[in-house]
Amino acid sequence: MSQKIAKNITTVIFDLGGVLFDINYAHTQQAFIDLGIKDFQSLYSQQKQAGIFDEFEKGNISPAEFRRQIKEKLPAGTADASIDKAWNALLIGVPSHKVELLKQVKKKYRIFLLSNTNEIHLTEVLSMMAPLDNNKGISHLFEKNYYSCRMGMRKPDTEIYEHVCFENGLIAANTLFIDDTFHNLSGAEKAGLNVLHCTPTVKLEEYFRS
Repeated sequence: MSQKIAKNITTVIFDLGGVLFDINYAHTQQAFIDLGIKDFQSLYSQQKQAGIFDEFEKGNISPAEFRRQIKEKLPAGTADASIDKAWNALLIGVPSHKVELLKQVKKKYRIFLLSNTNEIHLTEVLSMMAPLDNNKGISHLFEKNYYSCRMGMRKPDTEIYEHVCFENGLIAANTLFIDDTFHNLSGAEKAGLNVLHCTPTVKLEEYFRS
């Protein structure tokens, strides 16, 4: 990739899932189909999701309430553990080269994490990341970690980007936001941030190479 990071950038805000943490929505979609929700793909995907998932990502409903509502679409007697396993099926992990990338980017820029997530996913993600970087995880590499379910707001609403910038004294025009979902990037642009769409063809190491 020939494009390089703009010289005016002083701060980088990373999304987690799809940028640093590998995920596969099809795994969770198939897991819930197997449990009995045949139209699950129409309810939850990278492009769109039903209201229950938005509310869960904002922390407006608890894991218990989330499971209760999901159970309404499942066969009677479906266990909580089965729901959690299906819900977490999309989580794959952080490749080691992404950890090294963060260490290199951190030497030159202020870096933050901003993720749309929920308490069930977050608990599993933190557990999966714990062994990374000599059992330090990756949270310590960021100046601050922001998770939607603990903020009461989520991407792509402009308020979440404005909150991160205000709380940390960031200048939006000097800040780069990286995400794999187009509508999240649109929200960041509305808040004045520079954006990079992270697709499978985007090599972040090349983008940050001097």
